[in-house]
Amino acid sequence: MSQNIRSYLNTTPQVADSCYIDPMAVVVGDVILAENVSVWPFAVIRGDVNHIHIGRNSNIQDHAMLHVSHKKADQPEGSPLVIGENVTIGHHVTLHGCTIGNRVLIGINSIILDNVVIPDDVMIGAGTLVPPNKVLESGWLYVGSPAKKLRPLTEKEIAFLPYSAQNYVKVSRNYLG
Repeated sequence: MSQNIRSYLNTTPQVADSCYIDPMAVVVGDVILAENVSVWPFAVIRGDVNHIHIGRNSNIQDHAMLHVSHKKADQPEGSPLVIGENVTIGHHVTLHGCTIGNRVLIGINSIILDNVVIPDDVMIGAGTLVPPNKVLESGWLYVGSPAKKLRPLTEKEIAFLPYSAQNYVKVSRNYLG
């Protein structure tokens, strides 16, 4: 195990062989990275007080911060972080204890907080804040602080969502050599 992939208590991250984790990124604790996930420089994925699962072909870009909320009496499951397949998490994004579906793009410097649910096929514009407990609708672009529905996604934008994720898979292959 490398220095940037760390156990917490008795739990070690499970990382598929096809993943790329930059040496300057950190992955800690109860984390599962599925096939072809890429984690870029200075990203932090910290599954110490709950679990984090990231689906195949998803990418966590530079300086992203991913964390969770612990289990407690009024919320026995706490707030884990679950990210679907073919998801692009932009630079400087903060994700905290939320659920993200498949084919989602979270724009640069966005913040998604506890118990937010983002379904499949959504774009979050750069700098957007999605406050706790908000449930978004599939097929929309959200922007602002707090997040508001701006407009439905175009067919071209919907097609771009898996393309973006696949492009990061391709780039990560170059780093893996």
